[in-house]
Amino acid sequence: MFERFTDSAKSVVEHAVLEAVALDHSMVGTEHLLLGLLDPHSGGPGRLLAELGLAKAAVYADITAFRSPLPGVLDKEDAEALESIGIDLPAVLNKIESRFGAVPTSSGRRRRWYRRRECADAETARRRPRFAPRSKKVLELSLREAVRLKHNYIGPEHILLGVLREGDGLAMRILAERGFDAGDLRRRTEALLPQAA
Repeated sequence: MFERFTDSAKSVVEHAVLEAVALDHSMVGTEHLLLGLLDPHSGGPGRLLAELGLAKAAVYADITAFRSPLPGVLDKEDAEALESIGIDLPAVLNKIESRFGAVPTSSGRRRRWYRRRECADAETARRRPRFAPRSKKVLELSLREAVRLKHNYIGPEHILLGVLREGDGLAMRILAERGFDAGDLRRRTEALLPQAA
């Protein structure tokens, strides 16, 4: 599928991966794709989102606020309450995991932690996040959007349309919390695209 991506769309995906690494996240989520779209080199969608008042700093703040230290166990309010009384959640979690292993979430899955491998390429292996299922779905939907619009390429606009069409990821939650209307954003994004011949 990536062979159909334009250079600017590839740049969005590359920046999403870099954002996940910079935030020390083990998976590339829709929120990282949104950060990639806000990169100045992403083209139209980045400019559109900036014109509508979305800044990278705001998205970073929202990611920090929405991502719980223990997904499925603590929600944002619980984490804030514990931190307000001086409990360092990351330190507590690291101590628990060092003694007992991965912390199970309410869904029964174990929280995944990237640990350094005992090999020469430990740093590379540790810092290469995978794509979360929702992000994979967004990229698949970007292809569907391109096909629907009769485009033979996938640009950053198609990726934003994929985010909007997927509709449930953290990127959409951030956009909704910031007052963006998905339908209006879809119309504005489609207006950026040239019409198929």
